[in-house]
Amino acid sequence: IKLCYVWIFFLMPLMKGKTARERLMERGKWDEYRRKHPYSPMAKFMQTGTEPMTNDADLSYYGVISIGTPPQSFSVIFDTGSSNLWVPSVYCTSSTACQNHNQFNPSKSSTFTWGGQSLSIQYGTGSMNGYLGSDNVEVGGITVKNQVFGLSQSEADFMAEMAADGILGLAFQSIASDNVMPVFKNMVSQSLVAQPLFSVYLSSNDQQGSEVIFGGVDSTHYTGSITWIPLSSATYWQINMDSVTINGQTVACSGGCQAIIDTGTSLIVGPNTDINNINSWVGASVNQYGEAIVNCQNIQSMPDVTFSLNGSSFTVPASAYVSQSSNSCSTGFGQGGTEPLWILGDVFIREYYAIFDTQTQYIGLAKSV
Repeated sequence: IKLCYVWIFFLMPLMKGKTARERLMERGKWDEYRRKHPYSPMAKFMQTGTEPMTNDADLSYYGVISIGTPPQSFSVIFDTGSSNLWVPSVYCTSSTACQNHNQFNPSKSSTFTWGGQSLSIQYGTGSMNGYLGSDNVEVGGITVKNQVFGLSQSEADFMAEMAADGILGLAFQSIASDNVMPVFKNMVSQSLVAQPLFSVYLSSNDQQGSEVIFGGVDSTHYTGSITWIPLSSATYWQINMDSVTINGQTVACSGGCQAIIDTGTSLIVGPNTDINNINSWVGASVNQYGEAIVNCQNIQSMPDVTFSLNGSSFTVPASAYVSQSSNSCSTGFGQGGTEPLWILGDVFIREYYAIFDTQTQYIGLAKSV
């Protein structure tokens, strides 16, 4: 459980420099949205790439990509909370994290080119430093030509605990270090996908079957209709959150707040005061490790927690927000300090199939099955 807190702060890089451009969009009705962006159910049989992901004890999800010619394979976290692709390199000799993972060797790829720039990505609990290069990157059967990516030279110690070798960011270029074009944006610009969107399904209870579909949607992973929510900022996948309620009572985000849909964070994270209030309402007590512990026998009677996003309600039951280990149970609500931005991580995304539309800058959510 304590590993959850590693992932909370790891996969959301700190923004540097001036505040990113806000792109506010009015909420549109379904018919109006569809006229502007027709959706074909047959699209998934056209140009799409399906990337299976391994579920690592519901703490992280990662898939395998390859870089170079001949291909060198790496496991990466597909992270909608960051924008850069990076993997360990053979030049990372002093960091324990690199020794524990596969390392890219540019001298063994005939298509690799050095970029001539250094790269530094600061995360909440450490940093990755290295160099930029470009090469062919294969993801889900799709090969992206001349993709710029990072080759790490040093990594923070906590990265040694990562199950994956590196990270493939799926947020917007506006928050990419060195303004590198993200992998999915290159897929779109190189006409490699049928639609400028990707979708994510996360399995529960350590089950396999998780996947990212680049360029399409798999309707077998959800039930009911898709609710489309406009982004409030095309930086992270950021949206307006109206409130968090339990039994009809507002318990957090009173008056509205901002939230991001982040596949790279295991928990639902918010300001300390709000998170403490939610945990109190569901009957949790915080132990010395910062974990919100509940009685495993009480899960069936614990209340649902409802997130109102741009006027639509999304309910997360106790069976989804409580995780059970061999000897205890804890909630999936984690403290984010004084940061007002909420993170709706894997606890939320496991309940709701997520579609990320880069062209119209909408997120689609539907009940997962």
